[in-house]
Amino acid sequence: MAPDSEVYQHEALADDERRYLRRQKPVEVRRKRFNRGGWAAIRRWTLITLGAGVTIFAGYEAFHFLLFSTAVNLATYDQIEVTGNHFVSRETVNEKFTADLGRSILRVPLEERRAALEATPWISQAAVQRILPNRIRVDLTERTPVAFLRSSAGLSMIDGQGMILDRPLEADFHFPVVSGVVENTPIQDRERRIGVFLQFMRDVELAHPGADDSVSEVDLSQADDVRVTLTGLSALESQDTLLVRFGNDDFVNKYRLLMDNLAQWHERTGRIESVDLRFAKQVIVNPEQQTASSRP
Repeated sequence: MAPDSEVYQHEALADDERRYLRRQKPVEVRRKRFNRGGWAAIRRWTLITLGAGVTIFAGYEAFHFLLFSTAVNLATYDQIEVTGNHFVSRETVNEKFTADLGRSILRVPLEERRAALEATPWISQAAVQRILPNRIRVDLTERTPVAFLRSSAGLSMIDGQGMILDRPLEADFHFPVVSGVVENTPIQDRERRIGVFLQFMRDVELAHPGADDSVSEVDLSQADDVRVTLTGLSALESQDTLLVRFGNDDFVNKYRLLMDNLAQWHERTGRIESVDLRFAKQVIVNPEQQTASSRP
């Protein structure tokens, strides 16, 4: 009985397991189909990729063209446009670009060329720019001379910043001559001395309008004494020149004092070679003769 009982129990257990096991549902596999949005995205990215490729290729070709094509080369000096030059010659400007002939204008170092131009004494400022496809534009601001400069090398010119300039032979200037400033004088000292000269010229014009026309030469060799040669003074009749020592300040009052009393001094003294106005409350007429008179 035992074996039959074991078989029966085994079959009963198997039937119970089948009864309580959940039925497994077969998995349904569906294939996803592309809708309209998917195809649109593919087309969009394809176009973007093609556009990027075309742009890169076009950029490369344009870069190669601008750097190496003869159409953008600086072939002759005629392709350099220069404005603002009155005393700086075209040749002076052209020589700064000699190394650039035959190369693309994109390879012209504009900052270096600007610095080279501004190193030229007559040029105060320079602007250099490219004009596609193959031109260079140079705009110059020239220095403004304020006086002739007498030196051992001859007669040149000088501006308000103490820059010494070559004298253009074809130009017509009407300036006094200054002396006592040389090329090896530090530029700061030159500028300071020229500043004193300009102040003197403004002050005498303020004292007597038109007085600057009588200033022939100004000696700036002594920082504390402006020595001026005046010409054409009606109070001295036919006398050609008069040397006046003005010191370094109060030019307005000193020049007025000179003009107001020069005829009287001339009548009292005769020929006046020089006048010393450096000292307070005292005028020395013809100091070489030690003739002094009190200021009125």
